[in-house]
Amino acid sequence: MAVYLPKEKIAEIFAEHAGSATNTGSTEGQIALFTYRIQELSNHLQRHRKDHGSRKALLSLVGQRRRHLAYLQRKDLEGYRALIAKLGIRK
Repeated sequence: MAVYLPKEKIAEIFAEHAGSATNTGSTEGQIALFTYRIQELSNHLQRHRKDHGSRKALLSLVGQRRRHLAYLQRKDLEGYRALIAKLGIRK
């Protein structure tokens, strides 16, 4: 898990999307956390264009989120559609 995120923020994300703050293994909560981290890294890279380490981390997070979304789409299509609408992810 990301060290730079406070535990309260992580708990808030999981409580909102996974049902409870302790349900950290849920696919929906993990996708929401990836989305938050992607947004934060995107903002960082707009200010620091030459930070290639963060760029690599961003691409890794996007790939992980895409794999989790594909899994959710296979297992629960309605939940997948609701989650991408709630998070504002285009697919």
